[in-house]
Amino acid sequence: MMKSNVLRKIRIALAIVCFLLITLLFLDFTGTIHVWFGWLAKVQFLPAVLAVNIGVVAALVILTLLFGRVYCSVICPLGVMQDIWGRLGKRRKKNRYTYSPALSWLRYGVLGIFVVALIAGIGSLVALLAPYSAYGRIASDLFAPFWQWGNNGLAYMAERVNSYAFYSVDVWIKNTATLVVAIVSFVVLAVLAWRNGRTYCNTICPVGTVLGFLARFSLFRPVIDQSKCNGCTLCARNCKAACIDTKTHVIDYSRCVVCMDCIGKCHRGAISYALCHSMKKRKQTTAEIEADGISRRGFLAIAALFSTTSLVRAQEKKVDGGLAVITAKKIPNRTTPVVMNGAQGLRNMAAHCTGCQLCVSVCPNQVLRPSGKPGTLMQPEASYERGYCRPECVKCGEVCPAGAILKITTADKSAIQVGHAVWIKENCVSLTDGVDCGNCARHCPVGAITMVASDPDVPDSPKIPVVNVERCIGCGACENLCPARPFSAIYVEGHECHRVI
Repeated sequence: MMKSNVLRKIRIALAIVCFLLITLLFLDFTGTIHVWFGWLAKVQFLPAVLAVNIGVVAALVILTLLFGRVYCSVICPLGVMQDIWGRLGKRRKKNRYTYSPALSWLRYGVLGIFVVALIAGIGSLVALLAPYSAYGRIASDLFAPFWQWGNNGLAYMAERVNSYAFYSVDVWIKNTATLVVAIVSFVVLAVLAWRNGRTYCNTICPVGTVLGFLARFSLFRPVIDQSKCNGCTLCARNCKAACIDTKTHVIDYSRCVVCMDCIGKCHRGAISYALCHSMKKRKQTTAEIEADGISRRGFLAIAALFSTTSLVRAQEKKVDGGLAVITAKKIPNRTTPVVMNGAQGLRNMAAHCTGCQLCVSVCPNQVLRPSGKPGTLMQPEASYERGYCRPECVKCGEVCPAGAILKITTADKSAIQVGHAVWIKENCVSLTDGVDCGNCARHCPVGAITMVASDPDVPDSPKIPVVNVERCIGCGACENLCPARPFSAIYVEGHECHRVI
């Protein structure tokens, strides 16, 4: 028998560390944290599955089979955030939880819908249900602005004493729809956790359902010694997972997140975290056996489908001109959205992206923002109103945990065409204002734009850009630095499938 109270303290300490570091991944705009702790994003269950990271998936499965749903209580940031809200709720009322039967039909029904969404490529639904993605939106859209405002305040004060230890950053709403989803998710999760603990984890979360099935067979688990139990129900009233039935002395291990709160509350030592030998089978009621059988059959059917699907899927600031206030640019109407180098194309992005917003949070050029379109809601796409995709930056591929944006080198990036530039005659200042511009050609990093006379018969006529589509890589430098307002005279049209040039 293990010293459960010590293990509980260790669990809490590890959970706090993981939660803070994962949160900093979304808050840190310098990229420093990612160098050391970027791997924490890659050990999240669903991103690891989508990235076909067999080592991580196998490690999490083994961890669950050994110790139960430790992933949900230590590694998953959404689970830890719910524990924080639940702990705050204890100040309102102690011993407030009660046992409730498992809603297996709801759990496995949501898992089935989730798998179908993965197969069908409905990325918006996947992003809504995925726990890591839900927390990523909350951290990126709600926590990050306050972090950045605090940084800007420090930068302002430092500047007053001629110090540049801090620098100001732009704080802006990347997508209103995503912000609304993040606010609603935060409020709903906070209310559920405040009132009922881990309700979301044990009824909605598809990752929790998968790991819950595996946890039924874990070697180490909380066990009840009926000879010591006096039926005080204190354990059940402190179980955030509502999984302890004191009448039958049965713990639903598929819902237990191994928080060990029940152990700390038992005054008679009737509950302990111990090794359960496979030969020691507890007695089950007929109802339990039937429910267990149904759950297993449902899970196995969905898991087989999920596994098959996963195998199939495996395949500085901008400176130009003076400091005068200018009209903000508007997003052009792109027929095909632009997704970043390393994504390979729209199909791979839709198949792997969970909409966690990590790439959006770390983009130093302010190019990436979540999509507001129904089919790709919350998945990242590029737009060049605030910056352009610099050839030397490959940050998004380095941090993506799900394989939606693959890691590439700067040399690879310069040879990948994500789109091509399109010139709009009606917007070009060379023709509308009669000025000699050429901004797009001067700033094109691959020399894909050439300025030619608008009238071939008049050599001194205003110069207009001609785009070499075969050479253009779609970086957006021309679109971003075009002086035309509110719409640029040249914009990038995305490609459904990227190609190497």
